[in-house]
Amino acid sequence: MNERAMSGNDTAPSGWRVAVLGGGAWGTALALAMLRAGHFVRLYARDPETVAAIDRGENQRYLPGITLEAGIVATSNIQAALDGADCVLAVTPAQSLRATLAAAKDHMPAGIPLVLCAKGIESETGALLSAIVEEILPRNPVAALSGPSFAADVARGLPTAVVVAARDEALAADLAARFSAENLRCYSNDDLIGVEIGGALKNVFAIAAGAVAGAGLGASAQAAMVTRGFVELRRIGAAFGARPETLMGLSGLGDLLLTCSSTQSRNFAYGLALGRGKPLAGLPLAEGVPTAAIAARIATERNIDAPIIAAVAAILDGAITVRQAVTALMTRPLKTETND
Repeated sequence: MNERAMSGNDTAPSGWRVAVLGGGAWGTALALAMLRAGHFVRLYARDPETVAAIDRGENQRYLPGITLEAGIVATSNIQAALDGADCVLAVTPAQSLRATLAAAKDHMPAGIPLVLCAKGIESETGALLSAIVEEILPRNPVAALSGPSFAADVARGLPTAVVVAARDEALAADLAARFSAENLRCYSNDDLIGVEIGGALKNVFAIAAGAVAGAGLGASAQAAMVTRGFVELRRIGAAFGARPETLMGLSGLGDLLLTCSSTQSRNFAYGLALGRGKPLAGLPLAEGVPTAAIAARIATERNIDAPIIAAVAAILDGAITVRQAVTALMTRPLKTETND
Protein backbone atom coordinates (compact mmCIF):
# COMPACT_ATOMS: atom_id res chain seq x y z
CA MET A 1 0.00 0.00 0.00
CA ASN A 2 1.18 3.50 -0.79
CA GLU A 3 1.05 4.87 2.77
CA ARG A 4 1.85 8.43 1.73
CA ALA A 5 -1.04 8.56 -0.71
CA MET A 6 -3.37 6.73 1.65
CA SER A 7 -2.80 9.24 4.42
CA GLY A 8 -3.07 12.28 2.18
CA ASN A 9 -6.06 14.18 0.82
CA ASP A 10 -8.39 11.44 -0.44
CA THR A 11 -11.16 13.57 -1.86
CA ALA A 12 -11.17 14.33 -5.57
CA PRO A 13 -12.12 17.95 -6.38
CA SER A 14 -15.62 17.11 -7.56
CA GLY A 15 -15.63 13.36 -7.37
CA TRP A 16 -16.35 10.36 -5.26
CA ARG A 17 -14.10 8.06 -3.30
CA VAL A 18 -14.34 4.91 -5.41
CA ALA A 19 -13.13 1.54 -4.14
CA VAL A 20 -12.18 -1.00 -6.81
CA LEU A 21 -12.09 -4.61 -5.62
CA GLY A 22 -9.79 -6.53 -7.94
CA GLY A 23 -6.30 -5.84 -9.26
CA GLY A 24 -6.47 -7.77 -12.52
CA ALA A 25 -6.59 -6.25 -16.01
CA TRP A 26 -10.21 -5.10 -15.82
CA GLY A 27 -9.95 -3.83 -12.24
CA THR A 28 -6.83 -1.82 -13.06
CA ALA A 29 -8.38 -0.45 -16.26
CA LEU A 30 -11.53 0.63 -14.44
CA ALA A 31 -9.45 2.23 -11.70
CA LEU A 32 -7.80 4.32 -14.41
CA ALA A 33 -11.20 5.14 -15.91
CA MET A 34 -12.51 6.31 -12.53
CA LEU A 35 -9.38 8.40 -11.99
CA ARG A 36 -9.89 10.08 -15.37
CA ALA A 37 -13.52 10.75 -14.48
CA GLY A 38 -12.35 12.84 -11.52
CA HIS A 39 -12.66 10.37 -8.66
CA PHE A 40 -10.22 9.40 -5.94
CA VAL A 41 -9.51 5.71 -6.39
CA ARG A 42 -8.46 3.01 -3.96
CA LEU A 43 -7.79 -0.39 -5.49
CA TYR A 44 -7.81 -3.59 -3.45
CA ALA A 45 -5.72 -6.54 -4.64
CA ARG A 46 -4.92 -9.65 -2.63
CA ASP A 47 -1.48 -10.04 -4.20
CA PRO A 48 1.14 -7.76 -2.57
CA GLU A 49 3.23 -7.88 -5.75
CA THR A 50 0.32 -6.42 -7.72
CA VAL A 51 -0.07 -3.68 -5.13
CA ALA A 52 3.63 -2.86 -5.33
CA ALA A 53 3.53 -2.82 -9.14
CA ILE A 54 0.58 -0.43 -9.24
CA ASP A 55 2.36 1.85 -6.78
CA ARG A 56 5.23 1.90 -9.29
CA GLY A 57 2.82 2.92 -12.04
CA GLU A 58 2.49 -0.40 -13.84
CA ASN A 59 0.72 -3.77 -13.81
CA GLN A 60 2.84 -5.78 -16.20
CA ARG A 61 1.27 -9.10 -15.20
CA TYR A 62 -2.16 -8.07 -16.44
CA LEU A 63 -1.62 -4.95 -18.59
CA PRO A 64 1.85 -5.31 -20.11
CA GLY A 65 3.30 -2.25 -21.75
CA ILE A 66 0.79 0.19 -20.23
CA THR A 67 1.94 2.96 -17.90
CA LEU A 68 -0.55 3.73 -15.14
CA GLU A 69 -1.30 7.34 -14.37
CA ALA A 70 -0.41 8.55 -10.88
CA GLY A 71 -3.22 8.70 -8.37
CA ILE A 72 -4.43 5.14 -7.87
CA VAL A 73 -3.89 4.07 -4.26
CA ALA A 74 -3.37 0.31 -4.14
CA THR A 75 -3.69 -1.78 -0.99
CA SER A 76 -3.98 -5.42 0.08
CA ASN A 77 -6.12 -4.33 3.05
CA ILE A 78 -9.78 -4.52 2.07
CA GLN A 79 -10.87 -2.45 5.07
CA ALA A 80 -8.55 0.38 4.03
CA ALA A 81 -9.86 0.21 0.47
CA LEU A 82 -13.49 0.49 1.59
CA ASP A 83 -13.04 3.07 4.34
CA GLY A 84 -15.14 6.14 3.51
CA ALA A 85 -16.01 4.90 0.02
CA ASP A 86 -18.90 6.52 -1.85
CA CYS A 87 -19.12 3.68 -4.38
CA VAL A 88 -17.60 0.22 -4.85
CA LEU A 89 -16.74 -1.51 -8.11
CA ALA A 90 -16.60 -5.30 -7.69
CA VAL A 91 -14.22 -6.55 -10.36
CA THR A 92 -13.32 -9.98 -9.00
CA PRO A 93 -14.23 -13.01 -11.17
CA ALA A 94 -17.83 -14.15 -10.92
CA GLN A 95 -16.98 -17.44 -9.23
CA SER A 96 -15.09 -15.69 -6.42
CA LEU A 97 -17.53 -12.82 -5.94
CA ARG A 98 -19.28 -14.44 -2.97
CA ALA A 99 -15.99 -14.83 -1.07
CA THR A 100 -14.94 -11.26 -1.86
CA LEU A 101 -18.24 -9.81 -0.67
CA ALA A 102 -18.07 -11.90 2.50
CA ALA A 103 -14.65 -10.40 3.22
CA ALA A 104 -15.96 -6.90 2.49
CA LYS A 105 -19.22 -7.21 4.42
CA ASP A 106 -18.05 -5.92 7.81
CA HIS A 107 -16.28 -2.93 6.23
CA MET A 108 -18.84 -1.91 3.62
CA PRO A 109 -20.37 1.55 4.21
CA ALA A 110 -24.15 1.20 4.38
CA GLY A 111 -26.23 2.58 1.55
CA ILE A 112 -23.50 3.10 -1.03
CA PRO A 113 -23.91 1.44 -4.44
CA LEU A 114 -21.98 -1.68 -5.36
CA VAL A 115 -21.37 -1.94 -9.11
CA LEU A 116 -20.80 -5.40 -10.56
CA CYS A 117 -18.09 -5.33 -13.23
CA ALA A 118 -17.56 -9.08 -13.68
CA LYS A 119 -19.74 -11.21 -15.95
CA GLY A 120 -21.06 -14.65 -15.19
CA ILE A 121 -23.48 -16.87 -13.30
CA GLU A 122 -22.48 -18.55 -10.03
CA SER A 123 -21.78 -22.15 -11.05
CA GLU A 124 -22.80 -23.83 -7.79
CA THR A 125 -26.13 -22.07 -7.28
CA GLY A 126 -27.15 -20.71 -10.68
CA ALA A 127 -27.53 -17.28 -9.06
CA LEU A 128 -27.04 -14.09 -11.00
CA LEU A 129 -24.39 -11.89 -9.44
CA SER A 130 -26.89 -9.25 -8.35
CA ALA A 131 -28.70 -11.89 -6.29
CA ILE A 132 -25.45 -12.66 -4.46
CA VAL A 133 -25.00 -8.99 -3.62
CA GLU A 134 -28.58 -8.70 -2.38
CA GLU A 135 -28.06 -11.77 -0.19
CA ILE A 136 -24.77 -10.68 1.41
CA LEU A 137 -25.09 -6.88 1.30
CA PRO A 138 -28.82 -6.15 1.57
CA ARG A 139 -28.16 -2.54 2.65
CA ASN A 140 -26.32 -1.66 -0.54
CA PRO A 141 -28.06 -0.97 -3.86
CA VAL A 142 -26.63 -3.05 -6.68
CA ALA A 143 -25.78 -2.00 -10.21
CA ALA A 144 -23.82 -3.52 -13.10
CA LEU A 145 -21.38 -2.11 -15.62
CA SER A 146 -21.12 -4.07 -18.85
CA GLY A 147 -20.64 -3.75 -22.58
CA PRO A 148 -18.11 -4.26 -25.40
CA SER A 149 -14.87 -3.27 -23.71
CA PHE A 150 -11.39 -4.75 -23.59
CA ALA A 151 -9.36 -3.84 -20.52
CA ALA A 152 -6.32 -2.79 -22.56
CA ASP A 153 -8.44 -0.41 -24.67
CA VAL A 154 -9.96 1.24 -21.60
CA ALA A 155 -6.57 1.46 -19.87
CA ARG A 156 -5.08 3.17 -22.92
CA GLY A 157 -7.96 5.65 -23.00
CA LEU A 158 -9.34 4.46 -26.33
CA PRO A 159 -12.99 5.36 -27.09
CA THR A 160 -15.33 2.86 -25.42
CA ALA A 161 -19.07 2.74 -24.73
CA VAL A 162 -20.61 0.70 -21.90
CA VAL A 163 -23.91 0.50 -20.06
CA VAL A 164 -24.56 0.98 -16.35
CA ALA A 165 -27.71 -0.72 -15.11
CA ALA A 166 -29.67 -0.63 -11.85
CA ARG A 167 -33.28 -1.31 -10.99
CA ASP A 168 -33.49 2.30 -9.80
CA GLU A 169 -33.45 4.33 -13.00
CA ALA A 170 -32.21 7.45 -11.19
CA LEU A 171 -29.30 5.54 -9.65
CA ALA A 172 -28.33 4.08 -13.03
CA ALA A 173 -28.37 7.54 -14.61
CA ASP A 174 -26.34 9.05 -11.76
CA LEU A 175 -23.70 6.33 -11.94
CA ALA A 176 -23.47 6.58 -15.73
CA ALA A 177 -22.96 10.34 -15.49
CA ARG A 178 -20.32 10.03 -12.78
CA PHE A 179 -18.38 7.30 -14.58
CA SER A 180 -18.35 8.94 -18.00
CA ALA A 181 -15.18 10.67 -19.15
CA GLU A 182 -13.68 11.93 -22.41
CA ASN A 183 -13.18 8.46 -23.91
CA LEU A 184 -15.61 6.42 -21.82
CA ARG A 185 -19.27 6.92 -22.64
CA CYS A 186 -21.68 5.31 -20.19
CA TYR A 187 -25.33 4.77 -21.06
CA SER A 188 -27.86 3.98 -18.33
CA ASN A 189 -30.47 1.23 -18.18
CA ASP A 190 -32.94 0.06 -15.54
CA ASP A 191 -33.01 -3.54 -16.85
CA LEU A 192 -30.40 -4.94 -14.46
CA ILE A 193 -31.24 -8.58 -15.20
CA GLY A 194 -31.04 -8.06 -18.96
CA VAL A 195 -27.61 -6.45 -18.70
CA GLU A 196 -26.38 -9.27 -16.46
CA ILE A 197 -27.70 -12.03 -18.72
CA GLY A 198 -26.20 -10.46 -21.83
CA GLY A 199 -22.80 -10.06 -20.21
CA ALA A 200 -22.75 -13.58 -18.79
CA LEU A 201 -23.92 -15.61 -21.77
CA LYS A 202 -21.85 -13.87 -24.42
CA ASN A 203 -18.79 -15.53 -22.87
CA VAL A 204 -20.21 -18.97 -23.67
CA PHE A 205 -20.81 -18.05 -27.30
CA ALA A 206 -17.32 -16.53 -27.54
CA ILE A 207 -15.91 -19.94 -26.62
CA ALA A 208 -18.10 -21.49 -29.34
CA ALA A 209 -16.96 -18.97 -31.94
CA GLY A 210 -13.32 -19.48 -30.99
CA ALA A 211 -13.67 -23.25 -31.18
CA VAL A 212 -15.18 -23.05 -34.66
CA ALA A 213 -12.37 -20.76 -35.80
CA GLY A 214 -9.73 -22.97 -34.19
CA ALA A 215 -11.11 -26.07 -35.86
CA GLY A 216 -10.82 -24.35 -39.24
CA LEU A 217 -14.51 -24.63 -40.04
CA GLY A 218 -14.66 -21.30 -41.86
CA ALA A 219 -16.00 -17.80 -41.43
CA SER A 220 -19.49 -18.82 -42.52
CA ALA A 221 -19.77 -21.36 -39.72
CA GLN A 222 -18.45 -18.82 -37.23
CA ALA A 223 -21.02 -16.23 -38.32
CA ALA A 224 -23.81 -18.80 -38.06
CA MET A 225 -22.65 -19.79 -34.58
CA VAL A 226 -22.68 -16.20 -33.35
CA THR A 227 -26.05 -15.40 -34.92
CA ARG A 228 -27.80 -18.49 -33.60
CA GLY A 229 -26.07 -17.98 -30.28
CA PHE A 230 -27.74 -14.60 -30.02
CA VAL A 231 -31.10 -16.32 -30.53
CA GLU A 232 -30.36 -18.53 -27.53
CA LEU A 233 -29.24 -15.53 -25.51
CA ARG A 234 -32.59 -13.88 -26.17
CA ARG A 235 -34.51 -17.03 -25.24
CA ILE A 236 -32.79 -17.35 -21.88
CA GLY A 237 -33.00 -13.61 -21.31
CA ALA A 238 -36.75 -13.70 -21.89
CA ALA A 239 -37.09 -16.52 -19.35
CA PHE A 240 -35.40 -14.30 -16.75
CA GLY A 241 -37.55 -11.30 -17.65
CA ALA A 242 -34.93 -9.38 -19.63
CA ARG A 243 -36.20 -6.86 -22.15
CA PRO A 244 -35.42 -7.66 -25.83
CA GLU A 245 -34.14 -4.13 -26.46
CA THR A 246 -31.59 -4.53 -23.68
CA LEU A 247 -30.19 -7.66 -25.29
CA MET A 248 -29.98 -5.79 -28.60
CA GLY A 249 -27.80 -3.20 -26.90
CA LEU A 250 -24.27 -2.87 -25.59
CA SER A 251 -24.41 -5.65 -23.00
CA GLY A 252 -25.94 -8.15 -25.40
CA LEU A 253 -25.35 -7.90 -29.11
CA GLY A 254 -22.56 -5.35 -28.75
CA ASP A 255 -20.52 -7.41 -26.31
CA LEU A 256 -21.26 -10.59 -28.27
CA LEU A 257 -19.86 -9.13 -31.49
CA LEU A 258 -16.69 -7.93 -29.79
CA THR A 259 -15.85 -11.06 -27.84
CA CYS A 260 -16.67 -13.46 -30.67
CA SER A 261 -14.24 -11.86 -33.08
CA SER A 262 -10.97 -11.12 -31.31
CA THR A 263 -8.21 -13.04 -29.55
CA GLN A 264 -8.13 -10.19 -27.03
CA SER A 265 -11.19 -11.96 -25.62
CA ARG A 266 -10.05 -14.59 -23.12
CA ASN A 267 -13.12 -16.67 -23.93
CA PHE A 268 -12.54 -16.56 -27.69
CA ALA A 269 -8.86 -17.37 -27.15
CA TYR A 270 -9.83 -20.31 -24.95
CA GLY A 271 -12.20 -21.61 -27.62
CA LEU A 272 -9.53 -21.11 -30.27
CA ALA A 273 -7.09 -23.29 -28.32
CA LEU A 274 -9.85 -25.83 -27.75
CA GLY A 275 -10.64 -26.01 -31.47
CA ARG A 276 -6.96 -26.39 -32.36
CA GLY A 277 -6.52 -29.16 -29.80
CA LYS A 278 -3.87 -27.20 -27.92
CA PRO A 279 -3.21 -27.52 -24.16
CA LEU A 280 -5.59 -25.40 -22.10
CA ALA A 281 -3.53 -25.38 -18.92
CA GLY A 282 -2.01 -22.00 -18.24
CA LEU A 283 -4.51 -20.03 -20.32
CA PRO A 284 -6.03 -16.94 -18.64
CA LEU A 285 -9.29 -17.45 -16.78
CA ALA A 286 -12.22 -17.77 -19.19
CA GLU A 287 -15.42 -17.03 -17.28
CA GLY A 288 -17.47 -18.72 -19.97
CA VAL A 289 -16.15 -22.13 -18.87
CA PRO A 290 -18.06 -22.34 -15.56
CA THR A 291 -20.92 -20.32 -17.01
CA ALA A 292 -21.48 -22.83 -19.84
CA ALA A 293 -22.28 -25.71 -17.50
CA ILE A 294 -24.70 -23.77 -15.32
CA ALA A 295 -26.33 -22.10 -18.34
CA ALA A 296 -26.91 -25.51 -19.92
CA ARG A 297 -28.45 -26.74 -16.68
CA ILE A 298 -30.70 -23.69 -16.44
CA ALA A 299 -31.85 -24.16 -20.04
CA THR A 300 -32.70 -27.79 -19.36
CA GLU A 301 -34.55 -27.04 -16.14
CA ARG A 302 -36.57 -24.27 -17.78
CA ASN A 303 -37.16 -26.23 -21.01
CA ILE A 304 -35.37 -23.60 -23.10
CA ASP A 305 -34.01 -24.71 -26.48
CA ALA A 306 -30.30 -23.82 -26.29
CA PRO A 307 -28.34 -26.35 -28.40
CA ILE A 308 -25.19 -24.22 -28.75
CA ILE A 309 -24.90 -23.72 -25.00
CA ALA A 310 -25.45 -27.44 -24.48
CA ALA A 311 -22.80 -28.23 -27.09
CA VAL A 312 -20.23 -25.92 -25.49
CA ALA A 313 -20.89 -27.48 -22.08
CA ALA A 314 -20.45 -30.97 -23.59
CA ILE A 315 -17.22 -30.00 -25.37
CA LEU A 316 -15.77 -28.54 -22.17
CA ASP A 317 -16.79 -31.67 -20.31
CA GLY A 318 -14.94 -33.80 -22.85
CA ALA A 319 -18.10 -35.60 -23.95
CA ILE A 320 -17.85 -34.58 -27.63
CA THR A 321 -15.40 -32.91 -30.00
CA VAL A 322 -15.88 -29.55 -31.69
CA ARG A 323 -16.53 -31.22 -35.07
CA GLN A 324 -19.01 -33.64 -33.54
CA ALA A 325 -20.83 -30.70 -31.93
CA VAL A 326 -21.02 -28.80 -35.21
CA THR A 327 -22.25 -31.89 -37.06
CA ALA A 328 -24.98 -32.38 -34.46
CA LEU A 329 -26.02 -28.74 -34.75
CA MET A 330 -26.08 -28.87 -38.57
CA THR A 331 -28.29 -31.97 -38.61
CA ARG A 332 -30.94 -30.72 -36.21
CA PRO A 333 -34.51 -30.76 -37.58
CA LEU A 334 -35.15 -27.92 -40.00
CA LYS A 335 -37.53 -25.12 -39.10
CA THR A 336 -38.23 -21.51 -40.03
CA GLU A 337 -35.58 -19.08 -38.87
CA THR A 338 -37.97 -16.84 -36.94
CA ASN A 339 -39.92 -19.65 -35.24
CA ASP A 340 -38.18 -19.01 -31.91
